Amino acid sequence: MRYTVLWTHTAEQDLAAIWMDARDRNSVTSAASSLDALLREQADTQGESRYGNVRIMFAPPLGVEFEVLEEDRTVYVLAVWAFQTGRSSS
Repeated sequence: MRYTVLWTHTAEQDLAAIWMDARDRNSVTSAASSLDALLREQADTQGESRYGNVRIMFAPPLGVEFEVLEEDRTVYVLAVWAFQTGRSSS
């Protein structure tokens, strides 16, 4: 069974800010889409458990914290942030 994925207002605003500031907006769009798809299909097994029903997962260049409400088959994306992969040269 599928889950309904809902982003909190704060998470939506943060994602919009990340997208606006991104050098590669396509990678942000692609990562957000991948996160949505994975959470829609298998939210209860994605990422790592944190506390209660809250989990964390990554789809570079994004990370998300989300809560799975199994009884409602609903996922709430609580927070999103950007991160860089690889090493920077000094």
